[in-house]
Amino acid sequence: MSIQDKNQLLRFTTAGSVDDGKSTLIGRLLYDSKSIFEDQMEAVKASSEKKGFDYVDLSLLTDGLKSEREQGITIDVAYRYFATPKRKFIIADTPGHIQYTRNMVTGASTANLAIILIDARKGLVEQTHRHSFIASLLRIPHVIVCVNKMDLVDYNQEIYDKIVEDYRSFASKLQVKDVNFVPISALRGDNVVDRSQNMPWYEGSTLLYLLENVHIASDYNHVDCRFPVQLVIRPHTMEYQDFRGYAGRIDGGIFKPGDEVKILPSGFTTKIKDINLDGKTIREAHSPMSVVMTLKDEIDISRGDMIVRPNNQPEVGQDLELMVCWMNQKPMTERTKYIIRHTTKETQAMVKEIQYKVDINTLHRIEGVNEIGMNDIARITLRSAQPIFFDSYSKNRNTGSIILIDQNTNETVGAGMII
Repeated sequence: MSIQDKNQLLRFTTAGSVDDGKSTLIGRLLYDSKSIFEDQMEAVKASSEKKGFDYVDLSLLTDGLKSEREQGITIDVAYRYFATPKRKFIIADTPGHIQYTRNMVTGASTANLAIILIDARKGLVEQTHRHSFIASLLRIPHVIVCVNKMDLVDYNQEIYDKIVEDYRSFASKLQVKDVNFVPISALRGDNVVDRSQNMPWYEGSTLLYLLENVHIASDYNHVDCRFPVQLVIRPHTMEYQDFRGYAGRIDGGIFKPGDEVKILPSGFTTKIKDINLDGKTIREAHSPMSVVMTLKDEIDISRGDMIVRPNNQPEVGQDLELMVCWMNQKPMTERTKYIIRHTTKETQAMVKEIQYKVDINTLHRIEGVNEIGMNDIARITLRSAQPIFFDSYSKNRNTGSIILIDQNTNETVGAGMII
């Protein structure tokens, strides 16, 4: 592992069909990596005994809501944090049901890596295709395919090899580059944290080893400098009466004091005076750091403006082509108006055209549709009321993503990736 990757935060999501063992796998990771407290373990043991199990049900470590535990399924996205000496992790445990595709999009939108679970007894199913397509659509850089429940097929190598072959064949149609495969038993712990004695034919790494050592420093765009302004800081005190700072998260590139920058949409240029992080001046800042910049010249800048390099600017436009995952029960139709949020900018937009929907299983286009239902994925054209400063999603996940909001209810109804 490189020095850059050491102790970096890895965000990963788990996805699979219903009852593929996602919660058990996460519970196993937490338990075997010694990332849970004794009182938590005692509560899980008591719950397992109450259910009549003759084993400790580790899935209860992640199914936090009582109603979910009683049903024996995970409904919403559950976020969990754990750490090992090598790295810190945030897990998004997403439900496997078809009707909760939107939850997977939510959990996967910020992930560096996706774990796709496949039941060794069932092989690839519709949800495997759906979740893999979403991982590809969201440009998740790394995928680990865990063939789970190997203990229920007697740790048979032929079954594992066939699933790997089938998945590679399907994934060849997707934009998924870094794929690893691991045969596991989340229930018994085979190849999760510790190497399995039951599968001597598998010579690869354990799941935790892959998670600890996957190289993520290059996942961020460090070429195209993008700094959307979230807040203008002007303290009303005598000591700092001349201070004017611009706070936000760097969404791309590397910024240093002395760099020449351009402000959008005004087009004015100036230089960075200094960059502050946690009250201290730093020599450089890069994505995804949240910092405060000060500039050498006083320029009228407000929330939603973007600080970029003069010779490397994003696209500017009001007509946006995007792939959208619809998250609301009320369908999207053409000519409907929504509020869109893009980086720190918020404006109104109207759906100009629904071009087609995607059949998740075949990846074929379904044309001639006039509405998009919940959990559908489609290509649309939006017209925004104000110019948007954007990059394609494939180039920059931060400046290439949009959230659509219902004007009346203020609900998030869709997530879009600019093409």
